[in-house]
Amino acid sequence: IEDLRVYPTRASQAVIDRALSVRGGRAELLQAYIDVEPASYNRGFYSVDIRYYYRITAEAFVGGSRPAEISGLAVFDKRVLLFGSEGNAKIFTSRFRPEAGDCQGMGRSNLPEAVVEAVDPIVLDARAEDRCKPCRCDCGLTEIPAFIAQSFDQPLLFDDNGGRRYYVTLGQFSLVRLERGT
Repeated sequence: IEDLRVYPTRASQAVIDRALSVRGGRAELLQAYIDVEPASYNRGFYSVDIRYYYRITAEAFVGGSRPAEISGLAVFDKRVLLFGSEGNAKIFTSRFRPEAGDCQGMGRSNLPEAVVEAVDPIVLDARAEDRCKPCRCDCGLTEIPAFIAQSFDQPLLFDDNGGRRYYVTLGQFSLVRLERGT
């Protein structure tokens, strides 16, 4: 994943703005949100949309002898198209659902379930760039789940306030598969 924008914490942005260089550190996969939809143009195929949320921790050199630790959030969207066969079967279950009463006779469609197996990525490159360079197509992130925001000790900065931007290149290994109950 090349040139992935990192949205830093407030304190990290202040360090990035003064940094002479940034050295890659660690990346932690916080969460992967998955959505499965049938592909309208090809029966039996499904589009799997995955949004990966990463906590990036790196070192910024401001000019002193000891680097300052910076952290932030990176988000990557991936779409895969997989064959999941045609699920014409209807599923009935006796599983009790307290919020829905005892609706044992309800059928539902047999949409396959997507499973993503992933390990924490490796940071391959990191750099800070001045905002005055030509704009990339990395429009600002507007919303993140509360769980992700609570993973950081300070608020994250999503707006461009004229400061420098921080980018990383990650090596991510993941397997995506579709499963269907039989």
